Amino acid sequence: MSIRLGSLRPRDRARVAELLVSTAVFSREEIDVALQLFDASVADDDVVGADDAHVPDYEFTGAFDGEQLLGYACAGPTPATEGTFDLYWLAVDAAAQGKGIGTTLVRAVERSLRERGARMLLVETSSRPDYSNTRAFYTRCGYTEAARIKDFYAPADDRIMLNTRLTPERGAATR
Repeated sequence: MSIRLGSLRPRDRARVAELLVSTAVFSREEIDVALQLFDASVADDDVVGADDAHVPDYEFTGAFDGEQLLGYACAGPTPATEGTFDLYWLAVDAAAQGKGIGTTLVRAVERSLRERGARMLLVETSSRPDYSNTRAFYTRCGYTEAARIKDFYAPADDRIMLNTRLTPERGAATR
């Protein structure tokens, strides 16, 4: 399998919905939010007068095998911060998980953000048992738990914030 990274297009919407469902962890409400974000952010290249210099608040990166979308990531700047970004969505087709696609997407987002001078990337996830693979994935990618809010989503369902630094901390020795 040869993975090609690229931008998502409006024609990818139905496949994005399939990916979100295939993970079997996102609720119907979460999927609706992800698709609303897609609709508001993924521009149609055929729109006359589109501003090519405009950087959208949410950026979508797809992992393709040929023309088949196998996974995607959505990241954007965290409002009212300096150089902090959020990884809002990461979804890989359940049949393609464990093949490095998620890691490839995360590393591509990190690389792109580093090139733009970003300092930090945050990921929000749930403490529910069905998210244990998600948390383990981010740990393997080098993310650490930065905060936890007990019972945030529901009783016994904590909000877990994970992060990674994209630049050295101030005063940290560099090699």
